[in-house]
Amino acid sequence: MSVSLAYHTDLALRRLEGAEVMRHSGCVVVRSPHNPTFWWGNFLLMPRAPQPGDLARWTRAFETKFPQAGWRTFGINTADGEAGAAGAFEEAGFEVHRDTVLTAGRTQAPRTFNRDAQVRRLEGPADWQAALELRLAVNAADPEPLEPADYRAFAARKLAAYRAAQDAGAGAFWGAFDADGRMLSGLGLFDAGQGVARYQSVETHPEARSRGLAGTLVHTAGEWAREALGTRTLVIVADPAYHAQALYERVGFRPGEVQLGFQRRPAEG
Repeated sequence: MSVSLAYHTDLALRRLEGAEVMRHSGCVVVRSPHNPTFWWGNFLLMPRAPQPGDLARWTRAFETKFPQAGWRTFGINTADGEAGAAGAFEEAGFEVHRDTVLTAGRTQAPRTFNRDAQVRRLEGPADWQAALELRLAVNAADPEPLEPADYRAFAARKLAAYRAAQDAGAGAFWGAFDADGRMLSGLGLFDAGQGVARYQSVETHPEARSRGLAGTLVHTAGEWAREALGTRTLVIVADPAYHAQALYERVGFRPGEVQLGFQRRPAEG
């Protein structure tokens, strides 16, 4: 099934986190009972780009599989970003996401390598609480933040899944900490099988940006994965409209594919 490297690694990591991944009625159904409000943990993966007239069929399929969901999310198992009859989805309120899939055999140290922060894997409860506080700060600073209480519940569940995967030896979540134990930047890097590892949730506190923290973490975690996990291919996905893609390219990643997805957020109010 692995046409899209991005979705191949997405499905591997969702399974690692405890999701159910099943083929059904011409698509793949991804369900995360442990995190029921995770939009991209509860979605349908289409085998190809939609054709004219497909909107109603796919909408019915989603509503059948996820009757309580207020959102609608569809992945497209292609690698070239060709969206087919996406116009009908956009007219129905969907956002069409085309993210860049980048890979590297190994990373190189960023030009601005941060030596002030303490860079390490997360350890005890205080570290994981610091990771949650970082995620909440990043959401609050977003131009379109998600509702704080709902986002806190989602982020706490997501970090619990990362922690369980780390405890199982399948990867690690990394942080850059200041002297007071505040987490300034963080990311996860987890084994997707067959020598492939995928980065997750690369974030930097709004007050700590432009210090080289994210690049330092990406490089440090990548070198660790090569030794600890036997990783041969590192995968990271970036929004091409955001500056992170350029950062990843500066530490050795090169774009290869496009990850395509359709998303409609829950109605407000």
